[in-house]
Amino acid sequence: MTRFDWPVRIYIEDTDAGGIVYYANYLRYMERARTEWLRAMAIGQEVLRQQGILFVVTAVEVKYRKPARLDDELNVSVQVDNVGKARLHMSHQVSRINQSGDHELLVEAGVVVAAMNIEGRPVALPPIITTRLQDHQSSSR
Repeated sequence: MTRFDWPVRIYIEDTDAGGIVYYANYLRYMERARTEWLRAMAIGQEVLRQQGILFVVTAVEVKYRKPARLDDELNVSVQVDNVGKARLHMSHQVSRINQSGDHELLVEAGVVVAAMNIEGRPVALPPIITTRLQDHQSSSR
């Protein structure tokens, strides 16, 4: 699967008193990037919800390497590493974009997302997702 990138700017509300991004906010940035990744594939979460399908994070492993700071311009990447029947194993990288345009890695994470029904039971990934993932994978070759 090709990588999807989403820009994030750091505002005062994202930081502590020292101007450093609060650690849990990185998870929010990753969540937003996954939502925008779906939207870029023309898959709306509201449409899936109306069909009774929700995505639930079931596992997260995060490595914090360096802090982001107030006014930083970040890039949050999404990449699907493995597609199961009801789960997507994804990796994320959060990097700071320096004035030269170079990316400095700040945070890495592995996230497992499961498709669930309204009752919280696992369901198969919707065909639209598996089809779009296959289409993107074959077009990136």
